[in-house]
Amino acid sequence: MPGSKEIRTKIKSVQNTRKITKAMEMVAASKMRKAQERMRQARPYGDKIRNIAAHLAEANPEYRHPYLVAHGELRAAGIIVVTTDKGLCGGLNTNVLRAVTSKLRELEDGGARVQTTAFGNKGLGFLNRIGASVVSHLVHLGDTPHLEKLIGPIKVQLDAYAAGEIDVVYLAYTRFINTMKQEAVIEQLLPLPAGSLTENLLEYSWDYLYEPDAPTVLDELLVRYVEAIIYQAVAENMASEQSARMVAMKSASENAKEVIDELQLSYNKARQAAITKELSEIVGGAAAV
Repeated sequence: MPGSKEIRTKIKSVQNTRKITKAMEMVAASKMRKAQERMRQARPYGDKIRNIAAHLAEANPEYRHPYLVAHGELRAAGIIVVTTDKGLCGGLNTNVLRAVTSKLRELEDGGARVQTTAFGNKGLGFLNRIGASVVSHLVHLGDTPHLEKLIGPIKVQLDAYAAGEIDVVYLAYTRFINTMKQEAVIEQLLPLPAGSLTENLLEYSWDYLYEPDAPTVLDELLVRYVEAIIYQAVAENMASEQSARMVAMKSASENAKEVIDELQLSYNKARQAAITKELSEIVGGAAAV
């Protein structure tokens, strides 16, 4: 059994660690509320622009935007990976990167060439480690997503799709469900899947007057539509990050408390054993005299 001094040192070390995890838990809880509020505020805009895109796409069958047209044979693909810049958030990044790895393997087994875009340090580091082709990236996103910063890396993939260099673009991120549950998802971004548009159609159709013309309006709208989806994915990922970090730090604090209790018990046993030994030596010495 280790000595009393060694056990006291361990107790002090674990107590200091618990103070850190407890502070990180409180910080994550505060940021989580703001991130969830920001995410929920962005959802109505995303839903509305989906409805408008669906109705406009159906209202102009004579004009098909490049984002709505499938390229046929899958020869090359792009994947946009949204992760966090920091760790200590449980299995959040692990789950989405595991899904990305599976998708990469599936595409490469099918003979498709893959190019990637990384949002967040964790995703960028992972893609570099596995030797993936990273054509654009953005790190140090901060606690608030800014669309003007996201547009640059996104445009690399959008331009590649419009030029016919890639045939499909996927978006991988962590969807926020509730504080205790986050889900890693991979969605098809381009070509815009028909299901994501037709499910937003109502039983009646809308009639539009276009200024200056339908192609100009659709070109602008569908770019905004894709940007809105990316922004929503980043906002969802940030809300998931803070929730996962709060839960992970809460669990770490509870585990530290259990370790402290066990060490305190060991310390008491060691101290009692030392006292008993001293008493035995005193009694033995008195008996010898």
